[in-house]
Amino acid sequence: MSGRASSRKVIFAALAGNTLIAVTKFAAAFITGSSAMLSEGVHSVVDTGNQILLLYGLHRAKKPPDEAFPFGHGKEVYFWSFVVAILIFAVGAGVSVYEGVQRISHPEPMTRPLVNYTVLGLALLFEGAAWVFAMTEFTRSKGKWGYIEAVRRGKDPSIFMVLFEDSAAILGILVAGMGIGLGQWFKMPIFDGVASILIGMILGGTAIWLAHETKGLLIGESAERDVVDGIRRIAGSFAGVKHVNEVLTMHMGPDFILVNLSVDFEDDLTAAQVESAVAALDDAIKTAYPAVKRVFVEAEARRSAAKGGETPEGADTLPPRP
Repeated sequence: MSGRASSRKVIFAALAGNTLIAVTKFAAAFITGSSAMLSEGVHSVVDTGNQILLLYGLHRAKKPPDEAFPFGHGKEVYFWSFVVAILIFAVGAGVSVYEGVQRISHPEPMTRPLVNYTVLGLALLFEGAAWVFAMTEFTRSKGKWGYIEAVRRGKDPSIFMVLFEDSAAILGILVAGMGIGLGQWFKMPIFDGVASILIGMILGGTAIWLAHETKGLLIGESAERDVVDGIRRIAGSFAGVKHVNEVLTMHMGPDFILVNLSVDFEDDLTAAQVESAVAALDDAIKTAYPAVKRVFVEAEARRSAAKGGETPEGADTLPPRP
């Protein structure tokens, strides 16, 4: 299964579950008057909207390059992922905290709390199933990396965003259940408002983390270090290449890497030989790394020679080949 197909599969599963859960939560909040349940309903609506935005981003990312966007629209996935993080914070967290403060300021007793427990139990079941599905796909896609490392280094944010949303949803359901239970046990509706505020804090923390992880992708992260090193090795192994100055890469989307090479060719090569070497180098890199879609090669003198024998700080260099 391709990465994009896997992402859509996870998002569709979460979308279906959150839609059903949102309806039942709002119905329970209307019947019982629970602030925590209302916050959970808002949480599920935000999650549902987020999944729609992620699907829209995946759809937009498939658009082919055009005159205005010569490198395609792959970064649409990153943009809409960042929008999702902002919505979680602004709408989900904001409404939950506001509703909690209102309930603490004007506490009202809940009615028919059994309805809340029933809905929360069903929601926990549905969210748990969606979480297991998302975790299975994430585990399959992360490869040899650890879970935290996979989130930090992954270039397709859609799967781990759904996983984070489902994790926050499960934690929110547990907090809502505790708030409702404590409010009923001690006959203090204030616990319901406190639970709503805690749910808002959970959503806010999740949003900040997701925004942090997608920011770098939106700005333009490089390819993984092993990919950069591999491209350097390929370029350095070509006959006629005296030195590889720089290997600059950028992810234009989860499956689109842009490569810019600065290469010092042997001085006795003809223009035709350099042209042939560039074409062969382009083909070799794309064959070794299918995610590389565009390769630009600059023929430049070795940077250290231009600086009087010193390599500029931060330059991407290897020792010269014998």
